[in-house]
Amino acid sequence: MAIAKTEKIWHNGKLVNWEDATVHIMSHVVNYGSSVFEGVRCYSHSDGPAIFRAYEHAQRLINSAKVYRMDIPYTADEIVGAMTETIGHNGVWPCYVRPLVIRGYGEAGVNPFHCPIEVYVANYAWGKYLGPEAVGGQYHGVDVCVSSWTRLAPNTLPAMAKAGANYMNSQLIKMEAITNGYVEGIALDTNGYVSEGSGENVFVVRNGMLETAPLGSSVLPGITRDSVIQLARDLGIPVVEHIIPREMLYLADEVFFTGTAAEITPIRSVDKITVKDGKVGPIATALMDEFFGIVKGQKKDRFNWFTPVKVASQQPVGV
Repeated sequence: MAIAKTEKIWHNGKLVNWEDATVHIMSHVVNYGSSVFEGVRCYSHSDGPAIFRAYEHAQRLINSAKVYRMDIPYTADEIVGAMTETIGHNGVWPCYVRPLVIRGYGEAGVNPFHCPIEVYVANYAWGKYLGPEAVGGQYHGVDVCVSSWTRLAPNTLPAMAKAGANYMNSQLIKMEAITNGYVEGIALDTNGYVSEGSGENVFVVRNGMLETAPLGSSVLPGITRDSVIQLARDLGIPVVEHIIPREMLYLADEVFFTGTAAEITPIRSVDKITVKDGKVGPIATALMDEFFGIVKGQKKDRFNWFTPVKVASQQPVGV
């Protein structure tokens, strides 16, 4: 399904028409994949739209750009301002927000230094990414596989940077999973340990302990991953970051994804091996109850995760 366009996209400090936010076919980003980006959710609260962890996303965008020697001429505060301005003008929420930094049209060749830095922020309506919505408070799991494609090796493409080029690897993982009848794939790192999904971090629960792979296993430092770790500690759930062998996915009591798009998505089976009894476990349920309660504005924002947005007109969308 095509992206549902909105009226304006923020480009280098000003709002332009959606149709005018274009790049030349010979831009560096088109030929060499030189981009970094973010995926951010804006939720609907009783008093209007609110962006989830906007500053953390803006800072990660700046960090990603730094790794690739891309000098963004905006601060994290200014990037957050661009997000609120775009959402506020378009009046579309809940929505997905896409800050994007690219190397534009300049010299030919791999050397990117003489290509201009272009910064964009777009927003558009978007709903559930993996699996069905909860019905009557009942959560549902998805069926996944372990991918034959390995995650990025250390000292090749930096996994801590959210770069467009990294997602060619993600596309291979995703396409393989879908072709074989699964919703998503889980990739292993170069040492054969659990890394992450094509666009999600992975958590497992074993004997009451919540476990997730460390950043050294070629995982992106996910904002939702960090949020779940905060929630777990706040709820008194023991959590640890360490290497996870593949077979733990089959033996775990619970397995679930986290991510901006996936939010928290339980996993029902891995490689057609049912996780426990195939039902969503108590720890995932507790975390989802808390997470969705906060992001939907039904529970107090005790971690100060949200940035409110002033909108020109009250036009929330149903997703």
